[in-house]
Amino acid sequence: MATILPIPEQDDRRDISTRPDLEDIPLARPRVADPHAVAEDVERILASGVLTNGPYVRQLEERAADYLHVRHCIAVASCTSGLMLLLRAADLTGDVVTPSFTFAATAHAIAWNGLRPVFADVEHSRLTLSPRAVRRMIGVRTSAILATHVFGAPCEVEELEDLAAHNGIRLFFDAAHAFGSRRMEVPIGGFGHGEVFSLSPTKVLVAAEGGIIATNDDTMAERCRIGRDYGNPGDYDCRFIGLNARMSEVHAAIALNSLTDLEVRIERRNDLAAKYRESLSEVPGVSFLEPRKGDRSTYKDLTIRVESEEFGVDADELGQALDAVGIETRRYYSPPVHTMQAYRWLTGSNGRLPITEAAAQQTLTLPLWTDMTDEHVWRVADAIYRVHRYQATRR
Repeated sequence: MATILPIPEQDDRRDISTRPDLEDIPLARPRVADPHAVAEDVERILASGVLTNGPYVRQLEERAADYLHVRHCIAVASCTSGLMLLLRAADLTGDVVTPSFTFAATAHAIAWNGLRPVFADVEHSRLTLSPRAVRRMIGVRTSAILATHVFGAPCEVEELEDLAAHNGIRLFFDAAHAFGSRRMEVPIGGFGHGEVFSLSPTKVLVAAEGGIIATNDDTMAERCRIGRDYGNPGDYDCRFIGLNARMSEVHAAIALNSLTDLEVRIERRNDLAAKYRESLSEVPGVSFLEPRKGDRSTYKDLTIRVESEEFGVDADELGQALDAVGIETRRYYSPPVHTMQAYRWLTGSNGRLPITEAAAQQTLTLPLWTDMTDEHVWRVADAIYRVHRYQATRR
């Protein structure tokens, strides 16, 4: 494991990464704009006796649909349950092409519906699903594509829409990281046949736990609304096999509060990402994933690539070194889904995924949260520089 040692005094970089008086830097820290307002909302909810399927959920759905410029938003218990319902509502069979460089829930939603995940490789620059790789994986059994907006950066939506239309299949997006992302000024949420957002604590829009399905398809929306309540439209004669995936009124109240300053928080996260790029611009072997020109990322995560030959250690060793000085990191997505024990039954059926496998070895997610200060960023950057500097002196 790499060890962070003091930099020689003549070095003019900031010497702050190992000061004992500084607090640890967590990977993420959720922010609620007005905790007192949330507490008042919770009191109202408890006094009303309506804890689910109530006015807060409806208001969240209306405000989210307005923000995303879509016809329908359906609040659900989690992004995972939303993905499961969206695929169930589409009444699919056969195969679904999806990335392996994603959270396991993307593939889980496919498998839970009795469908077979077919893993395709990702683009090198953003690590989002590659349309060229998808084209190669589409076969006679393919009924849908499920892509992911990785770390908040929009994926190649137009190319994937063209592919889906040309092959007569459905297109969905795991938009867990992307509430507030934009593709050329168009909000993520209205692409394909449906997109699903996460509102869990590490996301930019927070409900404690929860998700939002967004779609412009009236039939899909109605089936998802019924599906989140067991498939019961209200007469207890279930139309299909659904889930208990309702969002509670309390979670909706937290999400509504989180919406109030969402734009400010996304702007701040983009500023912090720029400061990271500036602070690490001269460190050999460190590079950043960049959204396409004209796109906006939420920067739900700030992820770097670490080229071990140039930098001196690999991403895993750098993560261990940062942890030693109180800086939390995460290895998204290592291992990639297609190598997980849960998906060994698919071994050999998807071909090689060289970009995915390389990314799983090279990427490291650094701390990023709205209330981070510039000094937090400098501390992280300084610690990364120290690891590189120490390894360079040993060569």
